[in-house]
Amino acid sequence: MLTHHRCPISLALISTDLPILSTIETSATLYQKDHRQFHLLLDQSDNLESGAEQEENSSIGTAKQLLWLEISPSRVIMTLQGKEQFCYRHFWETGIYGLSRYWLNNDEGELTDAFRLRNYTRSLSLEGKDLPDYLRVEYELWSGRVQMGNYILHLEVHH
Repeated sequence: MLTHHRCPISLALISTDLPILSTIETSATLYQKDHRQFHLLLDQSDNLESGAEQEENSSIGTAKQLLWLEISPSRVIMTLQGKEQFCYRHFWETGIYGLSRYWLNNDEGELTDAFRLRNYTRSLSLEGKDLPDYLRVEYELWSGRVQMGNYILHLEVHH
């Protein structure tokens, strides 16, 4: 049975060797798909638009960007999709090389270019009894044989 909860979250992407830090603090919808499988859906337009733009987009049923995390104790998939110019999908699983795919769109939202990188997941930690409270993914990003940095994805769900 699919159940959902609206809850505040903190999401951060941190580079341990480059000057990169991106954080989001907002509300998200947490769907419990199975005992230890969850989907977290974050509407990026909630964070970026003015009130008038939000009302217009809600009335016609569209959102500019959706950030969607598929979370389990062994794997995380994060997708950013929408009609903006930049979209991506990351696949992380401890101890393996996953894919990070990126799409570039033109002003009409049509695909113009795509590329992919590899990521090596050093650790994946999910904590919480019934619902996730904390997720941490530590990974390396690679282009061919060139390492492009070490990163941490850190998610806190406040119930």
